[in-house]
Amino acid sequence: MISPRIYAFADAVLKLDRSYKRLLVILTDAVLCVCAVQVSFLMRIGEWALFDRASHIVTLIALALWAPIYTYTGTYRTIFRFAGVGTMAALMRTTMAFATPIIVLFMIWTIPGVPRTLGLILPIIFFAFLCLSRIVARYMIIDVLTQRHFAGEPRRVLVYGAGSSGRQLVSSLKHEPGMQVTGFVDDDHRLKGQTLDDYMIYKPSELPQLIERYKLTDIMLAMPSNTKAKNRDIVASLEKYGLHVRTLPGISELVKGRITSQDLREINVEDLLGRDCVPASIHLMGKTIVGKTVMVTGAGGSIGSELCRKIVMLQPRVLVLVEMTEYALYAIEQELTELLARNPSDMQVRIVAELANVSNPDLVERMVERWKPHTIFHAAAYKHVPLVEENPIGGISNNVFGTLNVALAAERKKVSHFILVSTDKAVRPTNIMGATKRVCEQILQARAALKTGTCFSMVRFGNVLGSSGSVVPRFEKQIRNGGPVTLTHRDVVRYFMTIPEAAELVIQAGAMANGGEVFVLDMGSPVRIIDLASRMVRLAGLTVQDAQNPEGDIEIREVGLRPGEKLYEELLIGDNAMPTEHSRIMRANEDFIPWDELTVALAQMQDTINGGRREEALAILRRLVPEYSPQKHEPVLVSS
Repeated sequence: MISPRIYAFADAVLKLDRSYKRLLVILTDAVLCVCAVQVSFLMRIGEWALFDRASHIVTLIALALWAPIYTYTGTYRTIFRFAGVGTMAALMRTTMAFATPIIVLFMIWTIPGVPRTLGLILPIIFFAFLCLSRIVARYMIIDVLTQRHFAGEPRRVLVYGAGSSGRQLVSSLKHEPGMQVTGFVDDDHRLKGQTLDDYMIYKPSELPQLIERYKLTDIMLAMPSNTKAKNRDIVASLEKYGLHVRTLPGISELVKGRITSQDLREINVEDLLGRDCVPASIHLMGKTIVGKTVMVTGAGGSIGSELCRKIVMLQPRVLVLVEMTEYALYAIEQELTELLARNPSDMQVRIVAELANVSNPDLVERMVERWKPHTIFHAAAYKHVPLVEENPIGGISNNVFGTLNVALAAERKKVSHFILVSTDKAVRPTNIMGATKRVCEQILQARAALKTGTCFSMVRFGNVLGSSGSVVPRFEKQIRNGGPVTLTHRDVVRYFMTIPEAAELVIQAGAMANGGEVFVLDMGSPVRIIDLASRMVRLAGLTVQDAQNPEGDIEIREVGLRPGEKLYEELLIGDNAMPTEHSRIMRANEDFIPWDELTVALAQMQDTINGGRREEALAILRRLVPEYSPQKHEPVLVSS
């Protein structure tokens, strides 16, 4: 049992100013140097030499050599709470520098009364004393004082991954009050039964016994170099244990940095659903961008902003950001400007911010005339299904006529490539948003058929993880607030893709276009939203409250499908998709309304929009998209 006086003394030392702490360490090392001399004499001649003149000479020489050498080499810039193998190695190098003149003086030149072998014994003893002092100080700071100051219930942690990242993470966790590391678990069977930093390494199959034995509360994944598929499998295997699971970011985010507990983050939906990206084709990525003027509409949105991040790194000559929301435009412009400032000076990209609404044809015409872009990525659209359902005139005006305005201006100004960012909701739509996007596709298909010189194409994909309005951030917020987690229907199924992957594939698809194609992205396997919600609850270390577990932490509640929603989405209208040179991009040519017929209907629709005649506008929309089948759903409140 450590005396309260020792605790009080250690606390007082920790509160000292840094310069006073350094002085205290220097004085302590001076005492250790004197003690090392006496122990060296004891070991060599078998008795103490406290009052021996020779020992006094050795002490003065040792102190005179130690002070400048250890100060010059930076020994006293070390922070004891992080003392480890690196600290011991630095002490070893410094002690070797100290030993050199000691050996020369006492073994080669010799001093009367001083045994020659003292030149070897003294540096070894002094090094041992220094290491011991650092170990004791570190133990007092971390293992005693840090934990003593924590008054709550400690979290008992198991680190998954016994590699370099795991070791660094454990070292950092020792500084965290309330964190008790119990050991490592690793898939490598060769490590089973071995120890790392005095912690046992276990197999994953031993987890149930470990949870019971140590009353574990947390598992921390420390395998940043793993593939997404591997991490997904590990996360899935941990769900059943009801522990709070956190992970380190990918290795690219940790490179050149010391791994600490601050790098840990919650398991997110990308860890649950993410897949390894297919390496991008440099040729396709740069074909419509490098050295050219590129325009992105909807540049402040989820997909638009990510397109801008990808594009700016491909070094266009000019990147024109078109956005109708002032703050969103400001945010992406500032981000890209800072991104360029952090990169080599040879990246000479001009960033232009245009605060503009693409529903204004004259404004669009002037903007395209001014910048004369080579490539336009059209991502501007209203995408929130229930809001567009309640505001059909605004949705039609922005989505349909915004696309029409930009497409026609692109033709007139000889834009080379025009790529529309579409959605899976355009396939057999049940909502106004999806129907308007299908009209947008038909506009481009019809114009492409006229061979006007601009290469029109469209890229269709499903939900992107983390986008504005995405279900995932809402679930995370609801879990943090203690529930309930609300979903529309237990049978809802959706496809998911990360925003960076989607943006990268959009750029590559546009580069493969010949005109009029619909490119469909491989979205992977569909996901039941109720399964996603349940997994997110469990990986937060909580339990689902349902009929089988009425005492659970978080209730999952169905609220009924919203107007315009359907249970599942599709990506193709027909079944004629063909592969492309990219394994995750398919190409399809779908039926469309010829331009002569389409333009008449669009003129009629524009007239109804201008007059605010909602029902007439919707009637024309249904005529242009005959597969559009609006659905109405009454909300229901059913506990799950």
